[in-house]
Amino acid sequence: MTASHLLALDQGTTSSRAIVFDAAGTIRSSVQKELRQVFPQPGWVEHDPHEIWQDQLDVAQAALRQAGLVARDIAAIGVTNQRETAVLWERSSGRPLHNALVWQDRRTAEACARLKTEGAEALVRKKTGLVLDPYFSATKLAWLLDHVPGARDRARRGELAFGTIDSWLAWNLSGGRLHVTDPTNASRTSLFDIHAGDWDEELLALFGIPREVLPRVMRSSALCGETAPDLFGGPIPIGGMAGDQQAALFGQACHGAGMAKNTYGTGCFLLMHTGDRAIASNNGLLATCAAQTGATREYALEGSVFIAGAAVQWLRDGLGLIRQASDIEALAASVPDAGGVVFVPAFAGLGAPHWNPHARGMLAGLTRGSTAAHIARATLEAIAFQSAELVQAMAADCGRPLAELRVDGGATANNLLMQFQADLLGVPVVRPRIQETTALGAAYLAGLAAGIWENRSEIAAHWAHERTFAPSLPQAAAAARMAEWQRAVRCALTFAD
Repeated sequence: MTASHLLALDQGTTSSRAIVFDAAGTIRSSVQKELRQVFPQPGWVEHDPHEIWQDQLDVAQAALRQAGLVARDIAAIGVTNQRETAVLWERSSGRPLHNALVWQDRRTAEACARLKTEGAEALVRKKTGLVLDPYFSATKLAWLLDHVPGARDRARRGELAFGTIDSWLAWNLSGGRLHVTDPTNASRTSLFDIHAGDWDEELLALFGIPREVLPRVMRSSALCGETAPDLFGGPIPIGGMAGDQQAALFGQACHGAGMAKNTYGTGCFLLMHTGDRAIASNNGLLATCAAQTGATREYALEGSVFIAGAAVQWLRDGLGLIRQASDIEALAASVPDAGGVVFVPAFAGLGAPHWNPHARGMLAGLTRGSTAAHIARATLEAIAFQSAELVQAMAADCGRPLAELRVDGGATANNLLMQFQADLLGVPVVRPRIQETTALGAAYLAGLAAGIWENRSEIAAHWAHERTFAPSLPQAAAAARMAEWQRAVRCALTFAD
């Protein structure tokens, strides 16, 4: 019997998930496990690499059991992952030398500021499409090399391996035979020249990174190796690899220039495909690599919101206003508006278009009449406000307004949020039938490599919308709400200064 299913491994910031898809792109099984967060001190965020790998393996094995499938039924595995998170491990044993430094981690803010004062940002932006910010991997890796005893010398001797989470999973899946990444993840490190498609010697020297620790860069859709036979009762080809946001762009069938999607997860990530041209942003966005399936390099414009769903988790875990994240919609809907409350959830600084790592969260407009419901509604509105800022910046860079926004991620189940997003943008917000588009994109990339689908047109034919949210707020009213948000952001930035 020919293998006709795909196993997608979706390793995110707050959970590890495995989903089995069939050849029609339909979910056959899904298993998820929440990932423990480690906060050694304010502004520092870590994950245990052992836990990441074990959780991901556990849910993958469980997903196969749930679907009633074995290794020979799986045509290929696709891997998608939280990006920028840095892992450093020992090649001989596979032992991590430190906890993973998560993309939200801000411990290298001073190092980034020092590089800026030295005039390095122009070089970084020209070659990588990125700004100098602790968000990206290079300064995280430099920190690990400098703070783990003996690490820098061992790295130069070729004894250590660095990777983002895709590389860490590929290493473990293959039993230590594969040390690889793809352009989407490599382009988030600040070490990769997105125009040349390779690690850059000038950038390596700037950040003090030995080339010996870096993985080999492969296409996002390519059969690069197999899993160790003992993991799943037989080897399974590894065929797809992409950072979570580019995987979602691919899963949303945004394969052509001008198509855009926004993912609502721990953060919000808006990407617009720009074809074979990397657009240099003048409005605080990033140029980045899109998933590469052939010889032609592909690019996207990206805007990153650091805190979105994480703000809802804070209402649950930090304030105890809700028992579970899904309770926020009913609480927020119990009041007609936010009562003048504006929430700027800058727990990890502000991302695009502000790029201020020192900004911190702020609740503005509080009165004696403010309630938990008003704060809940302001939290949902903050997610939409931040995303709307990105859309405005993207339209300015591209010189044309957005026609529609395709959305995905857990928070898209919140109808109140999606309607407010459409109202702010003034364009339709389209929710797909399958909302797990990050995992779906990884499966599509693996399926292309394995021959399940011949081309991207076949994949695009599977995409279907579940609901479209049409804007209902007058344009002037939407502009007034955006102005209110921007006043609150100015306050947060002033406080940071």
